[in-house]
Amino acid sequence: MSEIKIKLLKTQKNIHMNDYPLTLLYDASCPLCNLEMANLRERDHLNRLIFIDASAPGFDASKYGLTLREIMRAIHGIRPDGSIVTGVETIHLAYKAAGLGWLTAAMNLPLLKPVCNWVYRHFASNRHHVSAILADAIIRIAAKRAEKRTRACKSGQCTFK
Repeated sequence: MSEIKIKLLKTQKNIHMNDYPLTLLYDASCPLCNLEMANLRERDHLNRLIFIDASAPGFDASKYGLTLREIMRAIHGIRPDGSIVTGVETIHLAYKAAGLGWLTAAMNLPLLKPVCNWVYRHFASNRHHVSAILADAIIRIAAKRAEKRTRACKSGQCTFK
């Protein structure tokens, strides 16, 4: 078993570890993923999240002991100690960092966790297709967020990161 997988297994058992700052490796070329990372970025008032676009030119997956193919299969989170979490667990930790952990808490319930993991795996492998289907909604949401940020900045309350 690889050293990274062993770290992952140890980390999943120890829920008392310091999870933040959590580095998120995500696919910004996916419109839906990019929209959700923008949402988390806006809500991360305590700066607990670091966002890294794995689809950016020059991104080096080996820096994290992973391949680009592995990273593009699912969102990855890198904890301060270097341990790696993926998929649903990463999403839950990111939402907790943004003060929205209550939205994803059910994902960790013993009966729901396997279902959520299965759904996530299928979503992740089809995320570009799902983004194409939801393109109009994604554009509308992004436009509303941009308008809201513009209004906030004009009123002197700009907090855009």
